[in-house]
Amino acid sequence: MHTLLKYVGTVAAVVLTVHLVPGVYAPGGWLAIFLLALVWSAISLVIKPVLHILTLPITLLTFGLFALVLNALLFWFSSAIVPGFVVVGFWSALLGSIVLSILTWVIHLALTEKK
Repeated sequence: MHTLLKYVGTVAAVVLTVHLVPGVYAPGGWLAIFLLALVWSAISLVIKPVLHILTLPITLLTFGLFALVLNALLFWFSSAIVPGFVVVGFWSALLGSIVLSILTWVIHLALTEKK
């Protein structure tokens, strides 16, 4: 049940990202949004940690800024995988990945907070 709630939170974060970031579109509608949330969750769980470890030297040399570039490239890559989801350019991917990461973090934090 908790995993399903986190997925729904990721879907909400994707919807907000589409509405907030210029250059990020979902002409494929809800199906594209649901697929992107699934792909982004899989990338964040499997691929992103491995790439962050492999690129640690360059991330340290750039004082952490390369981590933002890596997230943007992964966001752009995920839009290439999901039909009906469009990211126009690198700057839209950068802003979109930042907004999506922050929104996902906040929503997941709210879901896991014990009261």
